[in-house]
Amino acid sequence: MKKPELLVPAGSLEVLKEAVYYGADAVYIGGEVFGLRAKAKNFTIEEMKEAVAFAHEHNVKVHVTVNILAHNYDLKEVRVYLEELKQVRPDALIIADPGIFTLAKEICPEIDRHISTQANNTNYLTYRFWYEQGAKRVVSARELSLDEIKDIRANIPEDMEIESFIHGAMCISYSGRCLLSNYFTGRDANQGECTHPCRWKYAVVEEQRPGQYLPVYENERGTYIFNSKDLCMIEHIPELIEAGIDSYKIEGRMKTALYVATVARTYRRAIDDYLESPEKYVANMDWYRSEIRKCTYRGFTTGFYFGKPTDEAQVYGTNTYINECTYLGIVYEVADDLPAASEPGKTGATETVDSRKIPYIRIEQRNKFCKGDTIEIMKPDGRNIETEVLGIYAEDGTEQDSAPHAKQMLYLKLSEAAAVNDILRCPAVND
Repeated sequence: MKKPELLVPAGSLEVLKEAVYYGADAVYIGGEVFGLRAKAKNFTIEEMKEAVAFAHEHNVKVHVTVNILAHNYDLKEVRVYLEELKQVRPDALIIADPGIFTLAKEICPEIDRHISTQANNTNYLTYRFWYEQGAKRVVSARELSLDEIKDIRANIPEDMEIESFIHGAMCISYSGRCLLSNYFTGRDANQGECTHPCRWKYAVVEEQRPGQYLPVYENERGTYIFNSKDLCMIEHIPELIEAGIDSYKIEGRMKTALYVATVARTYRRAIDDYLESPEKYVANMDWYRSEIRKCTYRGFTTGFYFGKPTDEAQVYGTNTYINECTYLGIVYEVADDLPAASEPGKTGATETVDSRKIPYIRIEQRNKFCKGDTIEIMKPDGRNIETEVLGIYAEDGTEQDSAPHAKQMLYLKLSEAAAVNDILRCPAVND
């Protein structure tokens, strides 16, 4: 049984490293231009070089998005950008536009070319067309069922790869070429500037009754007629493998390190468990379900994979995320001692817990927590370790009762040992 690739998003170098540590076989990233996530942090050319070097050291591939739909005025700069990417040497470029594909084939033919879902790839003749042009892989349209993908697999060359989204936000335009953002705000989704108007709440105004807002459609789920639930296929790994999909793609280049690590780790374990033993996969299903809900989501759906979904299965009744877990930070350093404290009486010496010498850890705080809180250490190997926050210290060693300041560098004393690249999280407090 062929092992599928787990393809994980990364919007920054920090998130890329966590994706690698938490189980990705490949990561996909965007540069500062010509990608469809203009609002993500994205990568400079120098950061891309570092990312590719780091990933390759860990036997992980890097795919770079160049998937805008280009206008004439883009093409000169696209050529310059592809020349730069030739020096970066990623493993693949994700492309939607035939013009950009042509330039990539000319300028950097040694880099694999993958066809983005933005190209609306819905049948095997389309796959064959791109194969004949020199594409190695095509990303399936989100509108396809597993039966349709299986039929594509049976009608394309054996060495051509199929990539499909298996988790994350669903564009209401499904394959993603949406015009709503451009129409309402002038920001073109096909140029990477989507303002997500499909998440807004809509009503109808009748011409003769200005100011009187009538609901478009109303029931217990409200009036969010465009707002799709998030895709989640964690319970359907066997069906994905049977369909012949080569690469399982996670959506989320604008997501946090906690989201990316949680989803990557969960799918990594689910895939590996199933390939080892279908019985083991079934036995661990409760763990997968529990973990996948520890990152933000808008309810879950299986999308179109089992046929056209009903409104109840597809449409989410609010424009807010469900958040069951709060991201506290990544462990950057383990230290035996604190820095010298600026306050009298603070020695900065390592303390003992139950006769155990547990070192301090250094993090960049992402959300508020307090001394005495019970939090969780999330480890790349799948373990979750409950621990108490025994102490919080500023970089100069001064103790504080809480960590209220976003992105403050802190030293922590926990009741359990944590290692570099572990992630700290805690249950979310929702109103």
